[in-house]
Amino acid sequence: MKARPVEGGTVTSPRGFLAGATYAGLKVKGGLDVGILYSEAPCVAAGLFTTSRIKAAPVTCSQKHLADGKARAIVVNSGCANACTGDRGMRDAEAMAELAAKKLGITPGEVVVASTGVIGERLPMERVAAGIDKMSLSREGGHELARAIMTTDTRPKEIAVEVDDGGLVVGGIAKGSGMIHPTLGTLLCFLATDAAVDNRFLEAALRDAVDVSFNMVTIDGDTSPNDTVVVLANGMAGNKPIRQGTAAGQALGVALVEVCTYLARRVAADGEGASKLIEVTVEGALSIGDARMAARTIAGSPLLKAAVHGCDPNWGRVIAALGRSGAEIDGTEIDLFLDNICLMARGVPVAFDRDRAKAAMGRGEVPIRVCLNLADCTATAWGCDLTAEYVAINSEYTT
Repeated sequence: MKARPVEGGTVTSPRGFLAGATYAGLKVKGGLDVGILYSEAPCVAAGLFTTSRIKAAPVTCSQKHLADGKARAIVVNSGCANACTGDRGMRDAEAMAELAAKKLGITPGEVVVASTGVIGERLPMERVAAGIDKMSLSREGGHELARAIMTTDTRPKEIAVEVDDGGLVVGGIAKGSGMIHPTLGTLLCFLATDAAVDNRFLEAALRDAVDVSFNMVTIDGDTSPNDTVVVLANGMAGNKPIRQGTAAGQALGVALVEVCTYLARRVAADGEGASKLIEVTVEGALSIGDARMAARTIAGSPLLKAAVHGCDPNWGRVIAALGRSGAEIDGTEIDLFLDNICLMARGVPVAFDRDRAKAAMGRGEVPIRVCLNLADCTATAWGCDLTAEYVAINSEYTT
């Protein structure tokens, strides 16, 4: 059961959600940099955060505020990560929650805080406070919020879908372009739904959706202390609370997966300096863990990323990455495809048209399929090509 896309959909497409953003002067190159997402009704909430042992102040603050499974707003800034900033950083994260809460007429504990940008710099709180004070919220503000969370992203990432059963809506926005690797990467994602849900269902559904989407994206092998994925569910659709093991729960779970997968693909396609999206599907693995491990390793291989950039059909790059992935394989059973072009069958090279293969690698999306032929487990990962622009961006990031 697929959900239906909402035209012009964003995180404020579900009933009762408002958002806004403003320019506060946090980004070196200017642009919207402080924003708020707000629900007109109390929400059940769940979040997933960085697995790095170094956690930014907003992550620690948000984990505390979400401990009761409730939240009503998210306040976010770009241009400064507020990471590795000590006690001052924690005070600033809490102050952001307090400023947003005062503006919205709610308690600070109902506010999730997120930051993204340069590590090791302190937030200019006077600018943040002024930005929050002058901000206006609206149903259309989700589009502004999607732009406000961008750093090296070249375009906003947003979507909404309607669930077939009951007209429930799930919307989301995300940012991410560099320092991306499972789990999560330098990634912020805010999701919203007007469905009424049980908290345990929401936590499980979010984790399942992230496992097959954001946790399958890799751009450069680095992760961040700021990674945050949060979902708010305000129940304003008026449905009976959705629980695990129900048809309604399955439908809403599918919608969450569709939203997160769309955003994950957009993150991968917008990798720093990227010109192509790489999609790697591994089929026939002995376990889901093996399939995911193999797909992520191949998608993240610097050699494969460079080959894709140069349209070089050197399929040995795929096999080399597969061999070191840690997945159980039998080299005599492997089939390998570039798009629909067979390059290897049962572990033996197959003659192929190199010009046709080069043309397939020259398109904006490059699909690679590996069949291990051991069992029936499948996984897909996404990455991007490696370009000179990636080096340029990261050689002058703070200068």
